[in-house]
Amino acid sequence: MPAFSLTWGDVSRECTRISITKAYASRVCVLKGTKNNRRRVFPCKEGSKLQSLLAEIQVDSPDPKELIFKSKAGQRVNLNILDKCWRAHETKGYRYNGVVTELADQSIVPYLKAYSTRHTFATWAIASGESSEKVAYWVGDNVQTVLRYYCHPDVTKAECPDF
Repeated sequence: MPAFSLTWGDVSRECTRISITKAYASRVCVLKGTKNNRRRVFPCKEGSKLQSLLAEIQVDSPDPKELIFKSKAGQRVNLNILDKCWRAHETKGYRYNGVVTELADQSIVPYLKAYSTRHTFATWAIASGESSEKVAYWVGDNVQTVLRYYCHPDVTKAECPDF
């Protein structure tokens, strides 16, 4: 996943552009190229939730090689860590509600697996009026794939979240 490999060197100083040039393969613990080996730049609108989050966690003079998203122990986030935060799990007899599980239990969002985030993003971007060309560039796919898999007419009946 590209987010697991993001460093401050991949983000503009204003946190308005993210260069996606690599991904982290959690199963084999190595950095690799992106899904289609395409470099791309993801824009973050000034004042958007993503831009605000990055600006909030950015230190004054970040080390360009420092990971943006780290575990509590300061290590690279991986699928196991994401899974524990995402969905409910039990440890030592105590049940932890994952963020998405809790939101789904409250009927705020439908439950989706973490794997669905790319699809959800692309679908909402198309539904909010972004061109298929832009969405294809942002997710590293071609326009035909975006049109085939991410265009869902029923989604346009709902409000688009700030992404």
